[in-house]
Amino acid sequence: MMDVIQNVKKEDWSVLTKRPTMDNGTLDDTVRSILSAVKRKKDAALKEFALQFDQVRLESLAVTPDEVKTAISLVSDELKEAINVARENIETFHSSQRIAEAMVETSSGVTCWRRSVAIEKVGLYIPGGSAPLFSTILMLGIPAKIAGCEEVILCTPCNAQGAINPAVLYTAHLIGIDKIYKVGGAQAIGAMAYGTETIPQVYKILGPGNQYVTKAKELVQLAGIAIDMPAGPSEVLVIADETGNPSFIAADLLSQAEHGPDSQVMVLSDNETVLNRTLQALEKQLDDLPRKEVARQALKNSKAVLLSSINECVEFSNQYAPEHLIIASKRARSLADNIKNAGSVFLGNYSCESAGDYASGTNHTLPTNGFARNYSGVSLDSFVKKITFQEVSQQGIKTIGKAIEIMAEAEQLIAHKNAVTIRLKEIEDV
Repeated sequence: MMDVIQNVKKEDWSVLTKRPTMDNGTLDDTVRSILSAVKRKKDAALKEFALQFDQVRLESLAVTPDEVKTAISLVSDELKEAINVARENIETFHSSQRIAEAMVETSSGVTCWRRSVAIEKVGLYIPGGSAPLFSTILMLGIPAKIAGCEEVILCTPCNAQGAINPAVLYTAHLIGIDKIYKVGGAQAIGAMAYGTETIPQVYKILGPGNQYVTKAKELVQLAGIAIDMPAGPSEVLVIADETGNPSFIAADLLSQAEHGPDSQVMVLSDNETVLNRTLQALEKQLDDLPRKEVARQALKNSKAVLLSSINECVEFSNQYAPEHLIIASKRARSLADNIKNAGSVFLGNYSCESAGDYASGTNHTLPTNGFARNYSGVSLDSFVKKITFQEVSQQGIKTIGKAIEIMAEAEQLIAHKNAVTIRLKEIEDV
């Protein structure tokens, strides 16, 4: 069960905010060797790794239209309707992020502006494993389509029979992704980064994964392939005052703990009774979970911390920088402006983290492991780059030309200065 910590001094917070570390020993070397093999042997390496890691002998890496058609028939109408509710909300929220930026005249005759241009080729990684995350296809595929990416491909592992979870294929089909490949793990990241005979090379790779996938994304980034963000095990931090509901809080903690044994959950409060009741509810709810052993392992990495005030809880949370932050309080809105570091924030007793994971409309692909201090979650901006433009007229170069000449000469870049001088001279000679 979770560690309960009281009377902690601020100077000791840095210890409490550390994430659990896993022994990854030869991780770096292992992933490098996988990436190297994919780069050299392409499809052949992917098939070898499928046999080695997934115990499946693949004749073809690409999902066929017939496989998609069969998958669609296997998904219940109830699940299809639920996925469609989520799709509509995610589309609504991410469409609102399209902003036309104004042209600005910075000086007389000098006009500057910026335009968002879609990244042409993007690759989405969707984990399989014990919990195939078809919801992540919505979170990544929808903004990619809204942004206007020309080529969107998807890699996800198959099972030992060579099949992909039907809900994954249905969701991909629903949002218009038809290039789907049966490749998982670090080898999938390598395939999208370098390209193979079957899988196209992309310019940016997005999506969560285990430590091998995360390490592979870090390594291909060094080779010039963009990634969404550093990502690690899922986490949630809950701030609760006396108006927080202990049963709700316990359920939210467990919703993250069941992700994996390396997940971490935290609850902070200035009310000892709320903490104690939360831990009681946690124990009771845990026994009813199908993934209770996974959650139990995660709880060993987790903490319940009693602090002197809610403001101190907010301060602690900002230092921790959680992936998900829930403020379990009837006064949550009043604390929102004090949040500086968090991936996504859930305000009030009814704003469960599961809402953001599935259907509220915000994106669930978020920075973990403290990276919320300097990274944002996935959004429409993740699928575009910003190009700046400037147009300088004759009047414009006369307006700013002297300043450019003086600055260029001060930096001893005389060719820079001459690029202005020659233009000003021509204007004077006319």
